[in-house]
Amino acid sequence: MHGEYKTPGGKLVAADLEVAGDRLRSVRISGDFFLEPPEALESISGALEGASAAASEEELAALVSGALPRGTEMVGFSPQAVARAVRRALSR
Repeated sequence: MHGEYKTPGGKLVAADLEVAGDRLRSVRISGDFFLEPPEALESISGALEGASAAASEEELAALVSGALPRGTEMVGFSPQAVARAVRRALSR
């Protein structure tokens, strides 16, 4: 499944994932945003791995926020933008 969200600032956030047993699997987040440290992208994907496919946008954003290493800079996107891209993937 694939979903995209273009943030108000114009940055694209894309979510590619599978669903197995009502759980998110093989989650991959990408886009034209800036993330420091770059390794935090693994934390974002890891936080969503195994999440319920029925989770709300708010619940998904909270998972992402909670998984970010201290001092992470998200430029051009946010946990909410990631959650919206995931929900769009799930709605297709």
